[in-house]
Amino acid sequence: MNAPDTVPALPAGKNPALRVVPMPADANVHGDVFGGWIMAQVDIAGSIPAVERAQGRVATVAVNSFLFKHPVFVGDLVSFYADIVKTGRTSITVAVEVYAQRMRHSNEIVKVTEATLTYVATDESRLPRVLPSA
Repeated sequence: MNAPDTVPALPAGKNPALRVVPMPADANVHGDVFGGWIMAQVDIAGSIPAVERAQGRVATVAVNSFLFKHPVFVGDLVSFYADIVKTGRTSITVAVEVYAQRMRHSNEIVKVTEATLTYVATDESRLPRVLPSA
């Protein structure tokens, strides 16, 4: 029987914004990856579609939600999927879903994290700027 967040495959028809394998330096002595490391990777993954939409520099202005559903372990292949869910005059809200492929457990795939972040497009002076037309 599968855990509630175990899925048969990674999201079909979508490309991950980021894929990475955490190393021992990213974890505690028990091999559990630090939440802060995951948060940093989520921010990077979320910024990718935001930068594309803004056609330039963005700054993270809010972490609207962040849910750690399951641990990530050293050696997992971690995939970050990021989708724009809302745009404003200067802001872009991105939902990020994170899946871990348990490489040492027959490639079991588990949804480990969900987050929503807001970015603001900025100019060369790091001041907010209006998003270009879509």
